[in-house]
Amino acid sequence: MSDDDALELRRLRWRCRRGMRELDRLFERWLDQRWAVSPESERVVFRRLLDCEDDRLWKWFLGHERPDDADLDTLVQSIRALPHDV
Repeated sequence: MSDDDALELRRLRWRCRRGMRELDRLFERWLDQRWAVSPESERVVFRRLLDCEDDRLWKWFLGHERPDDADLDTLVQSIRALPHDV
């Protein structure tokens, strides 16, 4: 991992700190398990996901609602499906 990649990952980890520990863990799990192998297009969607409001994110991750944006929905479903302990 280059210095630039490491710096971006640290910045993203900071952005993943939300008002809810559960959201923090979901985002951190994706960073730990998927960031390094994700294509740039998926990384862009992840950054967009981080711009969403916590209450909306929580409804999406609980499955009570789904994002209107297909790319966000795909990523949310992918994050929901990640194993908890890897």
